[in-house]
Amino acid sequence: MYFRRDKMKILFFSTNMETIDELTARHRIDNFMSFSDLTSLEKISISLDKKFILLADYDSVSSELNRLISLNKLPINTIVLEKNPEITSGKMLISHKVKAYANTRISTVNFSQMIEAVSENKVWTYPELTIALSNSVAAPTINDDAKKLIQNRLSPKELEVIYLILDGLTNDAISKELEITTRTVKAHVGSIFSKLHVNDRLALILLLK
Repeated sequence: MYFRRDKMKILFFSTNMETIDELTARHRIDNFMSFSDLTSLEKISISLDKKFILLADYDSVSSELNRLISLNKLPINTIVLEKNPEITSGKMLISHKVKAYANTRISTVNFSQMIEAVSENKVWTYPELTIALSNSVAAPTINDDAKKLIQNRLSPKELEVIYLILDGLTNDAISKELEITTRTVKAHVGSIFSKLHVNDRLALILLLK
């Protein structure tokens, strides 16, 4: 489907037509392409030149998707959907550059937010997984290379902010902790993202993992 907002083609990768029918009906997707084998998917991927979002049904094509991951051929804008999403699976998939991981029965509101985030080259996950990813890279576990990176690129105040981000604090909580305005926190966060070449907090967490 071509979303007017982002011009990205939607491709479904699944061997279960019922799943595709359910998703397209719930989210009112009336113009899309679907594939059940890697050969066909790879051919169309080349012709579209990365201008698409791939929604992969993990319940039916996990082997094929894992093969793409192992061969480092995963399309740049891949979303993985699963009927019973698990934190462990989500952490693995996001660490291998999957842009979003969600329940196959995701609500229309969250589906729209997810598509928008991925079309803007951001990572999207459901709240529990985001928290788990944040906790997995708490400040004391940052490796030496990551410490060197942030020390070389960030100001002293930005270093304070980034460690609080990694502790899972919101902008408002950081504001209270550092006794500065939320607006100032947002400015520091924006500067951190720019200096480390990331788009959002989850991408920051994955960078420093």
